[in-house]
Amino acid sequence: MSQKREFDIILLGASGFTGRLVAEYFISRYSDDSLKWAMAGRNKQKLEEVRSSINADHIPIIIADSMDQDSIDAMVSKAKVICTTVGPYAKYGSILVASCVAHQTDYCDLTGEVQWMRRMIDKHHDAAKANGTRIVHTCGFDSVPSDMGVYFLQREIKKDKGAFAKYIKLRVKAMKGGMSGGTYASLSYVMEEAMKDKSIFKVLKDPYGLNPVDSQKGNDKPDIRSVIYDEESGSWIFPFIMAMINTKVVRRSHALSGTPYGVDFGYDEAMLSGDGMSGRLKGLVSTGVLGLLMGGKPGSILKKVTDKVLPDPGEGPSKKERENGFYNLKLIARMEDGSLLKGKVTGDRDPGYGSTSKMLGEAAVCLALDKDKCPNISGLLTPSTALGDPYIDRLVENAGLTFEYFTS
Repeated sequence: MSQKREFDIILLGASGFTGRLVAEYFISRYSDDSLKWAMAGRNKQKLEEVRSSINADHIPIIIADSMDQDSIDAMVSKAKVICTTVGPYAKYGSILVASCVAHQTDYCDLTGEVQWMRRMIDKHHDAAKANGTRIVHTCGFDSVPSDMGVYFLQREIKKDKGAFAKYIKLRVKAMKGGMSGGTYASLSYVMEEAMKDKSIFKVLKDPYGLNPVDSQKGNDKPDIRSVIYDEESGSWIFPFIMAMINTKVVRRSHALSGTPYGVDFGYDEAMLSGDGMSGRLKGLVSTGVLGLLMGGKPGSILKKVTDKVLPDPGEGPSKKERENGFYNLKLIARMEDGSLLKGKVTGDRDPGYGSTSKMLGEAAVCLALDKDKCPNISGLLTPSTALGDPYIDRLVENAGLTFEYFTS
C-alpha cells in the first residue's frame, strides 16, 4: 500500500442484514475511536436509516455500486481494507476484487462460492502476491471455525508432541441456528452457474479444487454423501453442507503454507448423529432432508418449493434467536503412530449471522490494525494463512469463539 488511506475499513453492504450486524459490532466493540471506518452501499437512504438505527450518525457514508467500476475504484482507494457482505459474490464481487488488487487494498468477505474463488485465484493471485495485497475469502462460519480450528490444533499439537498430526477430522457435535438467506442464495447461484458451465462441477467435486495449480493432488477423498459409522468419533456421521467449502479452504491453507503437515496430510468434515440405531436413523433422515433442500435444479418445482421455505437474502433471525444460537465443533487428530488427540471450537451465537458477523468484523480489523503481527504473505489467501495467531486472539477476546486442545 503506497499511500496513507482515509479509512482503516470500509464496510460495503452495510444496509443489508449481515452488513448491518457487522456495523453494529463495530459500533459496540470499537466505540473508542480506535478504528476509523465508513459504511458503503448503493442506496444512501437505506444506509442513513441503518446508521441512525444503530446510533452511528458520526460514521461516514460512501455511495458505491458493485457493478459500477468508477464508484468501486473511488471507494477502494480510500481504505486500507474493504470488508464486503454483498453476495452472491460471483454476481457482485469480481469488479471489487480486481479493484482491490489494483489499488493494493486488502479485502475480506463471506463467500463460500468455490467456483468464484477459483476464478479469482486464477485471475488475481499472482498480481496480489507481487504487490503485497491480501484478498481473504471465507471469513464467516464458512470457513473460519474449520480453517482456524485446524491451524490452532496443529499449532498446539506441535508444541506438545513435537510433530504435526497426519489426519484431522472435524465433527459438528451440536449447532443451533438456521441457514442464512445469503448463504442459500450463494449456493443457489453456484448451481445456476454449474448448470450452464459443467466444468464447475469438476471444481466442486475436486477435494483440491482451491489448491494452487501445482499442488492439486493428495490422498483426500470427496466429501461424504451418505451415512456411515465413524469409529474414531464413536458415532454415525452424515454430510455437512458446509464441508464442500471448508475442506477445500483447509487444504488450500496447507498448500499455501508449504505443506508443513506433510504431503499426505488428510482432512474431512461431517455431522454427528449419535450411536446405535437412533443415531443411524437421525443421520438418514437428516441426509434425506438435506438432499431435498439442495437437490432441486434451477427452475424445478422442488427448487421453487425450497425457495419458499428457506429465507431470502437480507432476511434473518431475531436478536433473541441469534443470541440463543451456538455451535460446538469437535476436532479429532490422528498422529503418525495412530494415537488420537482432540480439540474443540465453539461459538456463542448462531453460526449464520450472530457469530459470522463478529468473525468477519474481526478479520477486517485484523487486516487493518495487526498487519505487522500477521503472517508475511500476500495473494488470494485463507483466514489462517493471512491472519494467523493475531486473528485467533481477536476471535477469543472479542468475538465469542473458543479454541481448546485436550492433552489427555
